[in-house]
Amino acid sequence: MYAIVEINGQQFKAEAGKKLFVHHIQNTENGATVEFDKVLLVDKDGNITIGAPTVEGAKVVCEVKSPLVKGDKVIVFKKKRRKGYRVKNGHRQQFTELTVKEVIA
Repeated sequence: MYAIVEINGQQFKAEAGKKLFVHHIQNTENGATVEFDKVLLVDKDGNITIGAPTVEGAKVVCEVKSPLVKGDKVIVFKKKRRKGYRVKNGHRQQFTELTVKEVIA
């Protein structure tokens, strides 16, 4: 059984026991339980339910494993040739690590 759930504007495939890295969720603690009710699709043993826009009564229960995980560094380098213009910036996205405990449908 799995579900497609929307978390912070992104869609994830959630199965029991699966680990998810989502965009940083404010005000969460390590070990806290978080519920998401924007479930777009549920597959229960081949029986697929598609929401319009969400599935009624369905939710995904997750546990916060780590509230702040830093992603890989991305280098943003801009240059205009023959103009002496060079700018180098870096960015590290912040994520929250979740473990899916159960999918309720």
